[in-house]
Amino acid sequence: MILPGATLGMLGGGQLGRMFTTAAQTMGYKVIVLDPDTNSPAGIIADQHICAKYDDESTLINLANACDAITTEFENIPATTLAFLESKTVVHPSSSALAKTQNRIVEKEFIASLGIPVAPFLAIRSESDIDVIKDKIQFPAILKLANFGYDGKGQVVCQGPDDVKQAFENLEQAECVLEQRINLEREVSTVLARSQIGDITNFPVAENVHINGILHSTAVPSVITEQQTETVIEMADKIAEGLDYVGTMAVEFFISKEGDILANEIAPRPHNSGHFTLDACETSQFEQQVRMLCNLPSGNCKLASPVVMINILGDVWGNFEPNWIELLSIPNNKLHLYGKLQARVGRKMGHFNVLAPSTEQAMDIAEHSFEQLKAN
Repeated sequence: MILPGATLGMLGGGQLGRMFTTAAQTMGYKVIVLDPDTNSPAGIIADQHICAKYDDESTLINLANACDAITTEFENIPATTLAFLESKTVVHPSSSALAKTQNRIVEKEFIASLGIPVAPFLAIRSESDIDVIKDKIQFPAILKLANFGYDGKGQVVCQGPDDVKQAFENLEQAECVLEQRINLEREVSTVLARSQIGDITNFPVAENVHINGILHSTAVPSVITEQQTETVIEMADKIAEGLDYVGTMAVEFFISKEGDILANEIAPRPHNSGHFTLDACETSQFEQQVRMLCNLPSGNCKLASPVVMINILGDVWGNFEPNWIELLSIPNNKLHLYGKLQARVGRKMGHFNVLAPSTEQAMDIAEHSFEQLKAN
């Protein structure tokens, strides 16, 4: 076990790294953040912020020498960076696990290899791949960048092969995956923590609503059936075991109107849809991340209250500060801001959790509070 007083490294300085840093410092650890942004949300609160690129070898050597263990907050850190650090200190998740989640094609092929259903898809690496799609996939479909896409970025809805050709051109012919659109009933996700000896603990399944490809709300508990809940958790656990994953991770799922459950994406880190755990669970997903990294026993993942989480994007700012007074006047609204200096459209600036006796009540309060934020 790595005990309080030790130093932990965080690759990435965004809001997930910030919340990990807060959890680690609360538990008595020191945190060093590596991020090239001088004003990164995690860097400004860490015990030390190393402002450098993720592939700077001398920096990585210094980081490894200073840290008892290192983790990451997002999957676009080069897997080669983790592999380099693994030779010098404790690193979780592993470079091999990260490599399987950085490319949508590799990720989907991996999930399918476990016998877990995914939406029908095709790899699009050249124009010649588009010529053969007509009989292999139904439209509408979504063309997605295979690498570095998130929050709906690098995704184009296509009604036929001609749209695919145009979208592929607009995406500069970068490697893509064409995914058949699902007759969607709802989207859910589950966050889990897997220990170094393979023990898994699961947070409650969350139900998500996206707007323009960005998560808007998460409600817990979900309204899906007990059998569907068990299936989702079993699939997520199987993925974690297949990756030999150590740490906190999330898996997103589609549930079709026909009742099919399809794995969508793996997040090898804490997840936006797990932010409800900060206020509504006995242990947060970020404390779990610290615990798994340090080989500590898992915290209790039990839900203490129904909850709805609402993302706050830069869109809310407009020409004025959001109406914080109205939001904070409701005692069970829990506000979390990420310390980002500039609000931009589509940029995640914070979130708030609403605790209530039921998710229906929490959602009513949440949507009203969200509208009031924009009332200035």
